[in-house]
Amino acid sequence: MWFPYRVAHRMPLLLAPMAGVSEPPFRRLCRAFGADVVVSEFLSCEGLRRGAKSVHDGAYFTDPERPIGIQLYGSDPAGMAEAAALVTEHYAPDFVDINFGCPVKKVVKRNGGSGCLKDLSLVESIIRAVRRATHLPVTVKMRSGWDESLRDPVGIARRCQDAGAQALTLHPRTRAQMYAGAARWDEIAAVVEALEVPVVGNGDIKTAADAYRMWRHTGCAGVMIARGSFGNPWIFQQARALLDGRAARPDPSAAERFAVALRHADLQLAIQGSDRRTAVEFRKHLSWYVRGVPGAAELRRELQQIESMAEIGRIFRRYLEPAQAVV
Repeated sequence: MWFPYRVAHRMPLLLAPMAGVSEPPFRRLCRAFGADVVVSEFLSCEGLRRGAKSVHDGAYFTDPERPIGIQLYGSDPAGMAEAAALVTEHYAPDFVDINFGCPVKKVVKRNGGSGCLKDLSLVESIIRAVRRATHLPVTVKMRSGWDESLRDPVGIARRCQDAGAQALTLHPRTRAQMYAGAARWDEIAAVVEALEVPVVGNGDIKTAADAYRMWRHTGCAGVMIARGSFGNPWIFQQARALLDGRAARPDPSAAERFAVALRHADLQLAIQGSDRRTAVEFRKHLSWYVRGVPGAAELRRELQQIESMAEIGRIFRRYLEPAQAVV
């Protein structure tokens, strides 16, 4: 399946755009573990236009992360076009992605993200404006509709394609559902059947086996992994093995998990620099990395109190000492 952006000649596995998670260190880690494509955190077009440092920081990436898309959200076609032109000129990602999927209140209260799905003429206008503003491929990430009364994934997807979207990712829930209930993978299959552009499936990928099942169930051209990657970058490596007809490597041991967490921490510290701030923000990742190890609850409580990144290694070494003593 041809993609509008550079990718290996195989069905790609993509890291989803997630606020506070899809930052450069985690993107680099996921690429190293087999993610074929990554996408930035979703960025406000208004913040980019105003020159807000925090928003522009979100557009930063390094070459090892390529191919990478920068995802924009907003409800003003002219503003979205200006933001697309800005990121094209100053950051030069591999593609620009438009967010019609984010369900969080602060985004949709101004009709951004999935809020745009209440007005499909607006959706079309935004896509056309962004296409005119950049020479880069333009893709869309969307939900199945605003609510059940407006649920029409095939109809929405067709209008996105007709407006110029060159690839489309569907999370088959409505905004009203948020993350409740099961993602309707049948809707992804229906959109795949209806569209000529590549369709990426997203939603309820918790394990590598889920990624394989989605591909078999829907015929999608790519699988985007979101929450299943939290503290679990090797999900991409495991999913690739299954897609290639090989046995997936076993889940990592506690020592392997800790080693990857420390690698992630080093990348975070190298980019962010501020030791205490980095440590506080990194606590969420640590909670995910220790999920499922024996004594995880107590370990998590200890890690949630760190004030410096140096504490992480000491806590992990202390945890592993009894096992090392037995060996």
